Amino acid sequence: MKNAKLLSFCFIALLSLLSLQIRAQEETGAETAKKMFTEKTLPIITLSDMNGKKVNVADLGKTGKITIFSFWATWCIPCKKELSELDKVYEEWQKKYNLDLVAVSVDDVRNTAKVKTYVNGEGWTYNVLLDVNSDLKRALGIQTVPYTLLVDKKGKIVYLHNGYLEGDEDLLEKEIQKVL
Repeated sequence: MKNAKLLSFCFIALLSLLSLQIRAQEETGAETAKKMFTEKTLPIITLSDMNGKKVNVADLGKTGKITIFSFWATWCIPCKKELSELDKVYEEWQKKYNLDLVAVSVDDVRNTAKVKTYVNGEGWTYNVLLDVNSDLKRALGIQTVPYTLLVDKKGKIVYLHNGYLEGDEDLLEKEIQKVL
């Protein structure tokens, strides 16, 4: 019986140590990803807007404005919530920070009509691009949505954020202020 308890204790201790090591590696991985992508420019990839107009993504980072790229999907509730919250402050931020917002839908080609219907229903005034083959998402190494990139006036990626919690737009604004 003593051996069984000792074995259980050792097993639990080992699992705890492994868990701590995995957590440390995840944090290091996140830091590495941020270092890897920040200070890089957007890739040269052509996407379509909702009207079928072709847009070179790299050119969107060279407008002389700060640009927010928000990756989303129609099936993603946190994504839609984030974009709705950004829509509330977009006009103010345009005036205050001279910035653009680009929403990049990662919905596949079968859901393109849903994207247009949803965006029109919400009345979003910012640019919406369709990444139906996930070319841009893949080029940037994005695994999940929502995912937000902040690009400075020179076209450099200066901030990355994965996920959305209420109030994240306030954190994004602080990052925008740092860029200024």
